[in-house]
Formats: sequence, structure tokens, C-alpha cells
Amino acid sequence: MKKSAVSALLLFSLLGRQSFAIDQIQIDPEATIHDSPTTLMGVNHIGLSVKDLDATLSFYQSVTEFELVHRETVSNSKEADMLFGMEGVEYEIAVLEAPNMLFEFIEFKHNANKIVEIMPVYGPGMTHTCFQSTTDDSVYDRFKEAGASMLSRGDDAVDLGGYGVYYAYGYDPEGNMFEMELLDPAPLATIPKKVQWLEEGHRSWMTQVALVTHDINRLTNWYAKIMAFSPYRVGEYADHPRMIEVADIDNLALMASWFRMDDRAKTLEFWQYQNPVTPTYMGKRGVTDFGYSYSIEVGDIQAEYARMKNLGVEFVGEPVLMADYWQVYAHDIDGNVFALRQWVDSDSPYSVPNLEL
Repeated sequence: MKKSAVSALLLFSLLGRQSFAIDQIQIDPEATIHDSPTTLMGVNHIGLSVKDLDATLSFYQSVTEFELVHRETVSNSKEADMLFGMEGVEYEIAVLEAPNMLFEFIEFKHNANKIVEIMPVYGPGMTHTCFQSTTDDSVYDRFKEAGASMLSRGDDAVDLGGYGVYYAYGYDPEGNMFEMELLDPAPLATIPKKVQWLEEGHRSWMTQVALVTHDINRLTNWYAKIMAFSPYRVGEYADHPRMIEVADIDNLALMASWFRMDDRAKTLEFWQYQNPVTPTYMGKRGVTDFGYSYSIEVGDIQAEYARMKNLGVEFVGEPVLMADYWQVYAHDIDGNVFALRQWVDSDSPYSVPNLEL
């Protein structure tokens, strides 16, 4: 058996029981986005539509120390109107650079009087992204000091299975949930990129897109078709005492699947809660609604737009040139918002291959 397959089985035994009740999903323990025959390159950015850009940006930057690489106000732009599918859109955008992806905040003028809502941990929708750090420079402690509201039980991140990774959920000042993962030296050393980021002076980095669905088979297979590669693991967990602490839900039961969006540092993960039951979301989330979105970088956006459209993906419009990059928004089969992005300069410092150096 291959080493990575052994590691995956060990992880399942530590976390809980692996179950084949998650049916009709073909997994490949070795699969990554690099196996896709398409021009998909990886997650380029996490987007967050916010009510107060200054306050939210300050909160995250104070904790992560990610560099602010772009900020501008946009109005009277036909390109922006086309991108977001509405006339007269006005917004301010600020972009932070993490060691392996971008974190983009947008404050839309038309959202000024809307009320922010807190999404439950059991969804449905894109419930969170994740920030990692070492255990001796804890991102949990830093978020707590910055005023985050911690969802997980106890006064520290939870040791989930004794393998040197600690987990917790929290909420930012606007009620957006995020995950915190702390790594001991042993698991950190298995991923050279993360060791390199520390040596370069980075204190934390981002790792994932997390979508919670009412039907994990349906959503996982949809993404496998659209991205043209397989998830690398699945699992089912019930009454796991440490997961109960992380999610703050007694009698917790859930299923999960994961796609590797690079070699080992980024993932697309799906959860379906069985207790409590994840509700079915009806309709599509607005592209400018409060909350998360994300982009997949591609090498040929016109080709990927045409390919995905032929597979039934519903796009907001056609790809639009936004100064340094082409972008188009779409909805997945659950109504979550995602984008395709292609940088005009293929060697842009903000393109996935350079972000992940």
C-alpha cells in the first residue's frame, strides 16, 4: 500500500470510523488538482463580502499580519457591472496576501443597511475558511486577543486525535465563522512549504474552502465532474467526543469528503451534518451577499468557461477583464458562489504557482 494511503487510513482511525455509507463517491488517495486534464490551477482567493471593510480588514490583518497588496474603490464601471450582474454597482475592495492564496474583502454600497446574519456551523453554504499556525505561536490565542467569539468549547484549540494538530472554530466581528488549526513540530515538518513559510517570517497561512451541504454525494460528485479529478478521502463520524467540543454540538454526526487543491497545503472540503441535519438551501446566493466566496485560478478562462457551461454550470455572465485578471462568477449545484480567475500576466506574483512558492 502507498505511504499516503496508509497515512489516510491512520488519520481515519484516529478521528473516528471510516464508513462506506458515503456511497457513489470514487476516491483516489493520491489525487490532487494536478491530475486534472483541465487548466485548473488551484484556489487563488477567498472572498468575503462584509458590511464594514475597515473594521473587518483590521481584525484579520492584526491577527495574521498578511500584507495589504491592493485597495481601491470602484464605481461607474461597466466591467464591474458585468462581473457582478447588476447595474451601477459600487464597492471598495481590499486584498491581503497570505503565503499561499489571497484574502479579498469587499464592502458593497448597496449592502450598507442590510443586517449581517450568523451561519450555523451545520450550514448550509460556505461556512468557513481556515487559518493555520504553529502551536507555539498560536493563531487561536491571537484571534482570541483580537476579540473573536470562540464557538468551540474550552479555553484552547482541541486535540482531535493525538496526532499533533489542534482545532477550533470562531466568529469574526461580523459573525463569519473561521477555523483555526495549530500544528506541533512533527506534523508541520511533513509539509516543507509550511516550514519554508515560517523561515520566511510568516506567522500563519490559509488552507481551505469549506462547504456544508444537505447531500454530500451530490455535491462531491458535481465537483469531481467539474474539476475532473477525484476526492482523496471520505469519512463518517458519530459521537466523536473531540469533534463535539470543536463544533459545540452534542450527539454530533456528520460525513465529509476532501479534494487536494495543491500538493498538501490547500483543500476543498465538504461536510454534511446528520445530527443536527443540514437544511436544504433553496435558490442561489447573491454574488454580493454577505459571507464567503472563492475563486479557482485557471490557465485558460475562455476554455474553462465553455467547458463548464457545457457541463451545466450556471454563470452570472461571461468572463470580464478586470485590469490585471479575467474573472467570471458562477454557482455550484448547491447555490454557493465561486469564480474562475485568470491573471493577464501568467507570471503574476498573485498567480497560484507564485503564491505557493
